[in-house]
Amino acid sequence: MTGSEGFVAVGVPVLIAGANVMTARKVRAANTLRRPACFGGFAPHVRCASSITERETDMAFTGRELRTKIDEEGNLVLSLEEVTIDDPGDDEIIVRVEAAPINPSDLGLLIGPADVTSAKPADDGGIGLTLHVPSHRLPAVKGRIGQSLPIGNEGAGTVIAAGKDAVSLKGQRVGMIGGAMYADYRRIKANDVIPLPAGASAKDGAAIFVNPLTAQGFVETALTEGHKAIIHTAAASNLGQMLQKICLADGIPLINIVRSPEQVELMRAIGAKYVLNSKDANFGEALTDAIVEIGATIAFDAIGGGTLGGEILQAMERASVLTASEYNRYGSMTFKQLYIYGMLDAAPTTFDRGGIGFQFSISGWLLFPYLQKAGEAVAQRFRGRVLDELTTTFASKYTRVIGLAEALDPEILNAYVRKATGEKFLIDPTIG
Repeated sequence: MTGSEGFVAVGVPVLIAGANVMTARKVRAANTLRRPACFGGFAPHVRCASSITERETDMAFTGRELRTKIDEEGNLVLSLEEVTIDDPGDDEIIVRVEAAPINPSDLGLLIGPADVTSAKPADDGGIGLTLHVPSHRLPAVKGRIGQSLPIGNEGAGTVIAAGKDAVSLKGQRVGMIGGAMYADYRRIKANDVIPLPAGASAKDGAAIFVNPLTAQGFVETALTEGHKAIIHTAAASNLGQMLQKICLADGIPLINIVRSPEQVELMRAIGAKYVLNSKDANFGEALTDAIVEIGATIAFDAIGGGTLGGEILQAMERASVLTASEYNRYGSMTFKQLYIYGMLDAAPTTFDRGGIGFQFSISGWLLFPYLQKAGEAVAQRFRGRVLDELTTTFASKYTRVIGLAEALDPEILNAYVRKATGEKFLIDPTIG
């Protein structure tokens, strides 16, 4: 994915004069210094209309962009920078961003290895936060030290300007991928957007890439590699619910692993048959029984750290041994695959090597490298299904919508960094 291609940073931070404590109210007030034209009168809560405003057709596009930067001393600075956007090239468009989700993959860049509890308002009184990166974590981010990086993998909004080869998109609402989405405006290649169906809102289309394509990628990976049933962790997430709906529709058995009784009920309500609470005392036994029943030999793990991945492999091995016709001192001959695709737990990943035999693989799984290998035909098929089922299978639920500047309020940041299941934040730059 590219960064803010075509954006020219002016380098002028948006400031709150004389402020030394940042609150949501002060953050919103600060935005009156420079607002996108669609704010008419700079009213903090006036939403932009989906159509192109008269001022936007004549203006030079200047707006805010959320940035993250780590210096050599281990200070991670989050700031809102004012940027000016060049005219679109022949195959480019400019989109007024109206919705962008906060995904775990976004937090990996936004916060990186910083200690969230160290967050404090910017020293200069501007809209921003400073966090500390422990010295032992700095080597892992050496490649980004000194760089001011834009954030936000995906989003949606209205096309307000277009190059000569993309004029058909002008005025349309689109979903887009390519980074730098936490901004008022985004200049982007026309090929990196998908026009949304008639009547779809920016909120509907804000997350049509990462989670929907990942959920379909899991199923495609499992089937291509010869597995007949799947295990998924953190299963009550938006992504997990999409995966369950796909598996129900496509007739693929799925074991959902969650971590609370409430999440068990949530998954049951959408039709899940196999839902296990990893906190239950009999979790390992229940998981083994479910694997024996459906023959799951592949798992996708969003947790990453801790022992859960190893527990899943052990359960797969126990299930295989239980159904084996004879004893083998090297363990079962059933191949077991664990893909780690997330880091909800940043602790070391731990496996009990003695309980998983020799027929296993532990690998990482990442969406865009997978799509490159799968090919354009697979990617197009995935995108087509997303549009067909945008408000059903692939509908995302958000617990809170915040403005760009609100994303830098310490209390709000701590809320979305928790990555709690059932809590998903959406950034709407048009509200502040």
